[in-house]
Amino acid sequence: MPVRKIPKSYIGVTGVVGTNQSVGNAEFESLLERDYFILLDFDPSVKTYEVQPVKIPVPGVPNGYHPDVLVKFHPSEDGSQKLHELTEIKLLSDFQENAEQYAPKFACADLYAAERNWVFIKKDESQIRTPRLQNLKFLRGFRRIQPEDSLKNHLCEAIKQKGPCTIAELIEVSMSSDESKQQLLPVLWNLILNKQIIADLDSPLVSDSEIWSEHLFE
Repeated sequence: MPVRKIPKSYIGVTGVVGTNQSVGNAEFESLLERDYFILLDFDPSVKTYEVQPVKIPVPGVPNGYHPDVLVKFHPSEDGSQKLHELTEIKLLSDFQENAEQYAPKFACADLYAAERNWVFIKKDESQIRTPRLQNLKFLRGFRRIQPEDSLKNHLCEAIKQKGPCTIAELIEVSMSSDESKQQLLPVLWNLILNKQIIADLDSPLVSDSEIWSEHLFE
């Protein structure tokens, strides 16, 4: 459980991300932290993550240092295990402008992590605010819809028969007199979010993005 409670702020943005991956509440104290938690929540390699997980003693710093999140991973298919990541999340400008102030804390975090066979890492907006994040933010808007089974099955069967194709091509071949683009697209986004239809989320999702069935390459 978190060792430090996120205080309310009248300057920054705080809140809680709805998630199934976090140990305890996924509280954030910046929009960049929130964005990183969204990435973690949809990363299949992530087993769990915990915000404000530890207090690290730092000489001369009475309250010590609280890294933002500890990320734990599932074993990979070959049985290897990625090291837990003790992570600090800040804007690049903050890291750069306050490097001298942060140096003692980060040095203690490096040692603390190494003693536990973890790794201490720093994340800035260049690693977080990516096309994948934009896609996930868009797709999350469709996570609570409950598509009719007939429409889900219709799209899944269509792409199995057609093979890899673009979003526009799948919608075109799937439409009938009873179905419209407006009906099918929300179902497609839900299927992509739930990985029943696969897309490259590291590139912007557009009408000519290639998609394919999760069963095609089994």
